[in-house]
Amino acid sequence: MNVPLVLTQFLDRAVTLYGDKQAVYCDERIFTYNELNTRVNQLSNGLREFGVEKGDRVAYLAPNTVEMLEGFYGVFQLGAIMVPLNIRLIPEDYLFILNHSESKVLFVDQDIYHLIKPIKDKLTTVEHIIVHYKNADTNEIDYNLWLASQSVAAYDREEIDENDVSSLLYTSGTTGNPKGVMLTHRNNYLHALTTMHHLRVSDRDVYLHVLPMFHVNGWGSPFYYTANGSTHICLKKATPELIFKAIQEQQVTVLHMAPTVLNSLLQYYEKNKPVIEQEVRVVIAGSAPPPAFVTRVEKELGWEFIQVYGMTESSPLSLVSTVRSQLTHLTTEEQSRIKAKAGYPMIGSEVRVVNENGEEVVHDGVQIGEVVVRSHGVMLGYWKNPEETMKTIRNNWLHTGDMGTVDEYGHIDIVDRMKDIIISGGENISSIEVEGVLYEHPAILEAAVIAVPHEKWGETPHAYVVLKEDEKISEDDIITYSRGKLAHFKAVTGVTFVNELPKTASGKIQKVHLRNEYWSSNGKNGRLVN
Repeated sequence: MNVPLVLTQFLDRAVTLYGDKQAVYCDERIFTYNELNTRVNQLSNGLREFGVEKGDRVAYLAPNTVEMLEGFYGVFQLGAIMVPLNIRLIPEDYLFILNHSESKVLFVDQDIYHLIKPIKDKLTTVEHIIVHYKNADTNEIDYNLWLASQSVAAYDREEIDENDVSSLLYTSGTTGNPKGVMLTHRNNYLHALTTMHHLRVSDRDVYLHVLPMFHVNGWGSPFYYTANGSTHICLKKATPELIFKAIQEQQVTVLHMAPTVLNSLLQYYEKNKPVIEQEVRVVIAGSAPPPAFVTRVEKELGWEFIQVYGMTESSPLSLVSTVRSQLTHLTTEEQSRIKAKAGYPMIGSEVRVVNENGEEVVHDGVQIGEVVVRSHGVMLGYWKNPEETMKTIRNNWLHTGDMGTVDEYGHIDIVDRMKDIIISGGENISSIEVEGVLYEHPAILEAAVIAVPHEKWGETPHAYVVLKEDEKISEDDIITYSRGKLAHFKAVTGVTFVNELPKTASGKIQKVHLRNEYWSSNGKNGRLVN
């Protein structure tokens, strides 16, 4: 008899094999896997009393805490659907998502409750709001008291099919309302098996939750680290100081994050030189870093750098950049270049780069096409949005909207989002390539490049730059520097200095906000792509 691939099996395995092992550290609290499982059963029993049934949506608005982690398994036992919410949205966004998803129950952290309060009376389906870390000023259900009052008996689970939806994840809407990505138990389960292999996850790992768990299920980390009996370290606030403190005190071996977060850790390390004795792997997804960035991480921090690629619609990871055995003869510099790319397909994923006719591009590292994916992780579709589903999944291939090249070794390099490609005088320019050059400048902390209108060339690259502390450099200096490193048509033609770049909660730079800022400051002329 076939056993359905459902996510509750992962915690079951951890309880059976690692029941007495310390499973979660969260703000001075420590829980074994047995204790975590007890809390999960209490959560499931409490949700049943609220009338939550199979297929109902349960929303979470919370940072990385044990309450968020146990929410996945507590919701899954009912066959209900987890709706993790981005903690950096505005109240109107939550109003749309909660009503659109028809969420029945909302769990929210006290520190973020103020974002729900203004729209509470407009929620059409939410019947109960439960607050984590509740204080006396909030007139809602106290999570700790509510959980403690529930039965610790093992929950009599609903029968779940592996093709049932397990999580509903809303992508950031830059040109309209967010879209709800439906991922099934099978999507997340097989993604976990693939990812734990490529990231070499084991029961000896101590995983620090830096990447938000709401961000496509923290790339699936609540699933595969739990399945392997790894130890979870939860941080409500992931500042460089707190991250290094946790790495030292808890002997962390692996952490996931966006490049901008890793950049902030490098800056902190430069000034403070914290001593890390254990081996550490850092897993990065987002804009491809320059090879020099990879070298710094591995030489200065002494950490193994692993670049991955994916998107919410593919559960998310599809590519990994580790150096394969037949390429270990390459120089250190060449290997760093490989590690900085998005990589080659993970097991269970087919990934191609195709031109406008659907034909694979030449593997020369030059010809650009769109990245398309066919895998066990590709979403069921967008919630209540068949039109967008059909636009995104065509002929069984997920069209990512990312533009890339393929080198002679089969490694894919993401050169830009389709909407971020700069077309100057008929030439395609990768904003990521230009940013990579700017990051090599010793005075530049962060950089983002967008297209701006130009009378002669149609559009040219414009850089938004954050300087390192106490550094001074002029716009002309940066323009001259980029011309010395790039073909002239790729060089930046203007620079705006800012104190910080707008980012998502996972640390991804939001270029749409930079484009809007540019247009509001300079007038809306020329081509604008959102």
